[in-house]
This record gives sequence, structure tokens and C-alpha cells, in this order.
Amino acid sequence: MRAVLTVIGKDKVGIIAGVSQKLAELDMNIIDVSQTIMDSYFTMMMVLEISKDKNDFETIRSELNALGEKLGVTISIQNEEIFNVMHKL
Repeated sequence: MRAVLTVIGKDKVGIIAGVSQKLAELDMNIIDVSQTIMDSYFTMMMVLEISKDKNDFETIRSELNALGEKLGVTISIQNEEIFNVMHKL
């Protein structure tokens, strides 16, 4: 299953390292990534591949929410199919 992950927050050292480390721990593969700094705010979007037999989506969401609190950013994740339907023009 693929998912779309977004990270938004005040820029500081360690955001990319923290997020990518957690994704590795959860055995999630980064397929694509885009990140930028906008007026001192860090923004990142990733497309991920999630192994269905490794983790359930709610556990992943919970762990990423906890990481977001630790890093001082907002981390959101959703199924790629849902993301695509929500953002279809």
C-alpha cells in the first residue's frame, strides 16, 4: 500500500533525520520526496510504500503523531488512494 506523508512546522535541525529514521524503523520505503523552507517554515511531502504485513495504519499514524510532537511539527499520513480522490480536480 502507498501513503502520502506531510510534515509542516517551524524549521530546525533534525526534522528530516527524525522522520526518515522513524520511517526506517517502521519498515516504510520512501518512493518520492519534496521539501522546502517557506518563510522559516519547513514543509515536506513524501510518497511511501507500506508493507501490509508489517504495520497497521493506525499504529503508524500514532507513532508518527508522537514523533511530530517530539520534533515540534505536524505530521499527517493518509492512504494514497484517499489523498488522490480528495485532491482530484
